[in-house]
Amino acid sequence: MNENERHVIIIGGGVAGMSAAHELVERGFKVTVFERQEKLCGGKARSIPINGTATSPSKELPGEHGFRFFPGFYKHIIDTMKRIPFKGDLDEKCVADNLVDCPNMMMARANTIPIVLPSHLPRSIKGIRDLLEKIKIFDTGLSEEEKKLIALKLWQLLTSCKDRRFNEYERTGWWEFTEAAVHSEAYRTVFVDGLTRTLVAAKAETCNTKTNGDILVQLMFNMVDPTRHTDRILSGPTNEKWLTPWLDYLRSKNVCFNFASEAIDFEVKERKIASVKIKKDDLISSHEADYFICAVPVERAAPILNQRHLLELDPNLKFTDTLKKSVAWMNGIQFYLREDVKIVDGHIILSDSPWSLTAISQAQFWNVSLSDYGDGKVKGIISVDVSNWEKNGLLVNKPANKCNKCEVILEVWYQLKISFNTPVAILEDENLFMAFIDDSIIFSEDLFDEEKRKSNCDINTFVPYGANTVIENEEPLLVNEINTWSIRNDSRTSISNLFLASDYVRSFTDLATMEGANEAARRATNNIIDVSGSKAKYCKIWDIHEPKWLLFSKYLDKRRYKKGLSWKSHELWWVKLINYIIYLFRK
Repeated sequence: MNENERHVIIIGGGVAGMSAAHELVERGFKVTVFERQEKLCGGKARSIPINGTATSPSKELPGEHGFRFFPGFYKHIIDTMKRIPFKGDLDEKCVADNLVDCPNMMMARANTIPIVLPSHLPRSIKGIRDLLEKIKIFDTGLSEEEKKLIALKLWQLLTSCKDRRFNEYERTGWWEFTEAAVHSEAYRTVFVDGLTRTLVAAKAETCNTKTNGDILVQLMFNMVDPTRHTDRILSGPTNEKWLTPWLDYLRSKNVCFNFASEAIDFEVKERKIASVKIKKDDLISSHEADYFICAVPVERAAPILNQRHLLELDPNLKFTDTLKKSVAWMNGIQFYLREDVKIVDGHIILSDSPWSLTAISQAQFWNVSLSDYGDGKVKGIISVDVSNWEKNGLLVNKPANKCNKCEVILEVWYQLKISFNTPVAILEDENLFMAFIDDSIIFSEDLFDEEKRKSNCDINTFVPYGANTVIENEEPLLVNEINTWSIRNDSRTSISNLFLASDYVRSFTDLATMEGANEAARRATNNIIDVSGSKAKYCKIWDIHEPKWLLFSKYLDKRRYKKGLSWKSHELWWVKLINYIIYLFRK
């Protein structure tokens, strides 16, 4: 069989859809992608050019759904980025070369001096001494007992066997695991809720320990490994540094992209998918192929997949309708500044902010000139993710999802100021040029008229008024709640030519991220290779990192787990010695 005769239609042009197209076209398959966005690919990862902000020949100011974050444990998406050509100013390179290291991270709190730490452990004696001196003066608000408990919980996550993580921690809430209810507000702010919200937009009371634990552990491994980058971002707007070159590359390989095209149904014939119905400009057309990949998020996949003629062939597709409720809001706001404010050279967790904010000051990492955007007046951009839209703010005394656009901007700016302006003012109202909210947040009325939005120069002109106007989030984020692994779908369905590739698909990554989407796309590609009889090489898939020096501790826990016993710390000297010997042997 010649793969060139095999046609794959991919529904969705986000990271999952583009990743699947990339893997398939490089293996000789014909690929067509249908994407509902009018012009942009990349899904939640895309930059969002802000209409009306450009003056010729400048480009529009770049907004975004949320800032990009490429931790060191990402393997799948980085491998793909290394295979995307990028034409730099001087030579040919790949888009992975556009990743830059964030050497530090900050934990900021209201009216308190922030904690700044390196994003990886020091790599010199001097660095270690400096770090120890810094730690001495940090005021976390934690008791000595709580500090020991955090260390114990992290050690438990590090040394629990896989069976316990999948079968016990999947059913255990993060709130329960961390014993949050019986400890201080500082403990919940720093360890339980702060990290949970900012990493995965999840509620500590309902998200599972398996996912949260795995991500924390991976970040810890990155920090102690001197060969890895713990935290990286792109050196400019996502579209320019990654997505547009990716789209150009796929088109050069003859991948056909159809924008403003939304899938509404699959047509079945002889127990297989015969075609997909696509709606574009109020017209509906049918498109045939040999194989079909549904690469849209679960809340968009559910209406397509939960139709009787599909459920008769694969009843498990019904679980997408249940899973679509396990989503939360994690959306971005960008503040454009007349003068750049670096704050810190890395990501920032505002650990006690009511709306669970994370932020980064971007211009310091970009190798583009901001004077080429808008009218040239913007010199800095602070990109913020809002992860809690359900808790009352400090200034407006309402949750974000009950605010109008103006109130959301006012409140987020206020929370930034009280976290950063200690002991001196870093963010000043007169430095704010304008703000932009992710356009997937739909308001019932736009409170900025076109002319005002173009100038939008004074925070004091943002007067809160109007009714509660946030009504919808078109792009929420899947969160892994307790007991949801069992209802998540595999990439291969019971319909022989229908495959799933999105971050809700079961994967090693097990998190709604670019990495999870890319891994799911690789799994879908491998299944198509398998059922088609192709001789193409399978995509490589990596499991999460399990350090060899912990193998013996995990073995001891596995013995306890098989006996029905709970986890127990093994801090005996001989356990440490055996772990170290195993590490040396395997190395």
